[in-house]
Amino acid sequence: MNIKPSDLVTEKQNPNSMDLDTLSTLEILNLINKEDSLLSSAVQKAIPEIEKVVEFAVTAIKNGNRIIYIGAGTSGRLGILDASEIPPTFSAPREWFTGVIAGGPEAVFRSIESAEDKPNDSITDLNEIGIKMGDILIGIASSSITPYVIAGLKYAKQIGCCTVFLICNPNPIDLENYDVVISVELGPEIITGSTRMKAGTATKLILNMISTTTMVKMGKVYGNLMVDLQVVNEKLRDRGTRIIEKLTTLNYNEAGKALIESGGSVKTALIMVNKSCTKLEAEKLINKFEGNLRKIIGDNSI
Repeated sequence: MNIKPSDLVTEKQNPNSMDLDTLSTLEILNLINKEDSLLSSAVQKAIPEIEKVVEFAVTAIKNGNRIIYIGAGTSGRLGILDASEIPPTFSAPREWFTGVIAGGPEAVFRSIESAEDKPNDSITDLNEIGIKMGDILIGIASSSITPYVIAGLKYAKQIGCCTVFLICNPNPIDLENYDVVISVELGPEIITGSTRMKAGTATKLILNMISTTTMVKMGKVYGNLMVDLQVVNEKLRDRGTRIIEKLTTLNYNEAGKALIESGGSVKTALIMVNKSCTKLEAEKLINKFEGNLRKIIGDNSI
């Protein structure tokens, strides 16, 4: 494929910001905001591909596999950010979502730009976290040409993983047979090549969509309530108590007591109240119905 890096949309100049350094502060802010307003419709066009990824992700988790994000620079950091937020939000096992970044943990806090040009490192890094057949590897590379990410995806494909390529160019330069390509066309950045801007924001949106929807399909919410949260601080204790209060006939104090008796698990407490059962019996129901609270207590409030 005869495409040079300079041909990529992410490397082109944005005609709307040619005189960026001559604008007032207010004009710059309005211009950035105007460009960012294009993101929602661009991401919407990619929803069919995002849906496929979610379906793959749910199947992978149920089969004992996991979702791994891999990227360099901003892309890698966004993958790590999304993966790190799943356990506290949904009480999900940490291994369900994992992030890998070129340059290792230090690159999360300090830019190591040369790391993306070391393709073999991605194979080493993936093996270090124990990638295995059946896992899903989501390669994040706004430009579509990051050697570290491409090498990781090719390796994952070879060992029997599902591969997803998330890019912000119309088509990937690399024509590897990926299972899903999520291509979001955002146009050039306000500052030429600065994919930490529109491309980074779009990436964050898409990763949120993938992980959140996967957790919903895994039974981690009831309605739109975070019923699988674990009480680890006062804010979450209050939130958990209010959820129990909302979904039962208990008042706030009674709901708080039920939360304590459940060991700090909102889902367990709700089942204990609904079924008038013990904590152990509630936990058995959770296991039986794979954590799906609606299947246990029904569609209506308790």
